[in-house]
Amino acid sequence: MIVKLLGSETDLTSATNVGLATVVRVNNTGSAAVLTRRDSTGALIGDVTIAANEIIYLEKEASDTLEGGADFLVVKVAYSN
Repeated sequence: MIVKLLGSETDLTSATNVGLATVVRVNNTGSAAVLTRRDSTGALIGDVTIAANEIIYLEKEASDTLEGGADFLVVKVAYSN
């Protein structure tokens, strides 16, 4: 997988749309924790537990927000296989 960085890394201390990203790299630097995705109205779309020190790539709508705490580091990316 080839990943192109499209922004600066931040954490999920507060809900963010990660620069209106449609693809986000999520790095959980702490213990296992829940990542939550909400739509632009704040309605819950879903959540997932991410293991300690795990990195995932998440696709979302640009206006959707992510939240989960300071241990989640996120950055807007593009990717190809």
